[in-house]
Amino acid sequence: MKAARIIQPKQPLEVQQLETPKPKSSQVLVKVQASGVCHSDIHLWEGGYEGIGGQFMKATDRGVKYPLTPGHEVAGTIESMGEMVQGFAKDDKVLVFPWIGEGLCPACRIGQENLCDKPRSIGVYTDGGYAEYLLVPDSRYLVKLSDKMDINASATLSCSALTAYSAVKNASLGPNDNAIIVGAGGLGLMAIQLAKAMTGAKIIAMDLDDGKLRAARDNGADITINSKSQDPVRAVMEATDNLGADAVVDFVNASKTVETDMQLLRRRAKVVLVGLFGGELRLNLVSMPTRAYRLIGSYTGSLSELIELVSLAERGIIKPVISDKFKLDQATEALSKLKEGKIIGRGIINP
Repeated sequence: MKAARIIQPKQPLEVQQLETPKPKSSQVLVKVQASGVCHSDIHLWEGGYEGIGGQFMKATDRGVKYPLTPGHEVAGTIESMGEMVQGFAKDDKVLVFPWIGEGLCPACRIGQENLCDKPRSIGVYTDGGYAEYLLVPDSRYLVKLSDKMDINASATLSCSALTAYSAVKNASLGPNDNAIIVGAGGLGLMAIQLAKAMTGAKIIAMDLDDGKLRAARDNGADITINSKSQDPVRAVMEATDNLGADAVVDFVNASKTVETDMQLLRRRAKVVLVGLFGGELRLNLVSMPTRAYRLIGSYTGSLSELIELVSLAERGIIKPVISDKFKLDQATEALSKLKEGKIIGRGIINP
């Protein structure tokens, strides 16, 4: 089988010919039809993340090993199965849950494998979906898809939509709340759809790109703010009768964006940090208790939440925005285009 692999950080991905895995026991071999291109893949490609004081946090220090086939948003059909698999058949259309844990830590025991102490996530710690086939370690990590589900849109549910869904739930929004979505890329657009459908809150989208803000309007944002050409603090206060936001969900999560987030809040407000851009933050510690702010980190979502999402998508309540499609030998181009902010919505690799 062919796979686009990161041989070493910051170098073009190489399409290599690998042996096609043979599933055993409860394993399942999935023929990949769509693999989403995610910002997390960029960090793997670059070899890590920016930490405190600009210090670079190496992916290898977190257990990532190269060469690596990235890709954790995977949808396809079942090619073959181990002898212990039940409830599935060849050619079943499936979505892969990639946030696999080791199964024994407290998070895994309550169904939150995405927050495992020793994660084994597909496309991060094991080879992923930038390939013709993917070996899934257990059939319980597969969600069946109906025939009416678009395979490209389905792939994005397992990270882009799932991360947005969990973040919106963490924001605990009500119908009279003012909610700010920072970053109108693939995750932000999905968060706008979800927040609108689930909460009825007023949605304010914030970005630096007018094209992305137009997409935010099309996906349900009530108000858009270009924080490059407008004063974001003044614009938010004008939009909220000088009250400020009840919640900010930040899909960028860089030092500059979060510093701005903290100026947009009313009392009791929540800031949900999702993006992995990195950096550091200085806080006014007195204001944290006196204004009862809550700072929340939100990372992907659980298998049960993915099942809920698939149901929402099947009923047409949410519609992932697929804007760019690539072939396997265009993986480097896909990552570069995403890094440069040229993908509005979500990019997909079709092996």
